Amino acid sequence: MILFPAIDLKDGSCVRLKLGDMTQATIYNVDPAAQARAFEEQGFEWLHVVDLNGAFAGESVNGAAVDAILKATRNPVQLGGGIRTLAHIENWLSRGLARVILGTIAVRDPALVVEACRRFPGRIAVGIDAKGGKVAVEGWAEASELGVIELARKFEGAGVSAIIYTDIDRDGVLAGINWPSTLQLADAVSIPVIASGGLASVDDIRRMLEPDASKLEGAISGRALYDGRIDPAAALSMIKAARAPKGEGI
Repeated sequence: MILFPAIDLKDGSCVRLKLGDMTQATIYNVDPAAQARAFEEQGFEWLHVVDLNGAFAGESVNGAAVDAILKATRNPVQLGGGIRTLAHIENWLSRGLARVILGTIAVRDPALVVEACRRFPGRIAVGIDAKGGKVAVEGWAEASELGVIELARKFEGAGVSAIIYTDIDRDGVLAGINWPSTLQLADAVSIPVIASGGLASVDDIRRMLEPDASKLEGAISGRALYDGRIDPAAALSMIKAARAPKGEGI
């Protein structure tokens, strides 16, 4: 089980949005590279990065900030936002990303995702952002008529390394992860699912470690880490203890 700290990039700074609204952005750090180093020093093992401007523009916008992050941390980094072509994917992977996250293009052109998985095995994740149970695209600015599970099942057997599932109605408002919908998705597909959107407190960490959530790859935390609602050392200690074989240390 992995706890992914999040760096959301807007105009070169680390921010958190409220309900996916670009006009409701709180700046937490103007130095994304320093934030990446801090997360590594706190003991996190992965980093989740989103180019928010890129998600709306349809192409990478915060490339310089992402490059700085990649130089600042030894942790594997996954990136989403504005990655829409095979050329985009290849470019980013060549720059040191562990994996890219495909969102809008997964809805618009599922065949491209399948081809990307063939070309770059183990390095393609799919981001499914939902509002009212329907998939949202273009940086959450547009709703589709596609259901979450319907979209996820298009990629069964394709080699997608993970699905990052975000409930937009909970993102950035510390309402707690939508566990019923997240676990329903995880039950419906064999692809590992990462929970995102609303992780609010240590209670969500405990919930993530319950037996029925063991099928998840992990969860993403943003605002709760920046605001101090979750203590990194305590959260990571809980996860480490849950990973340990039963009886260890007795």
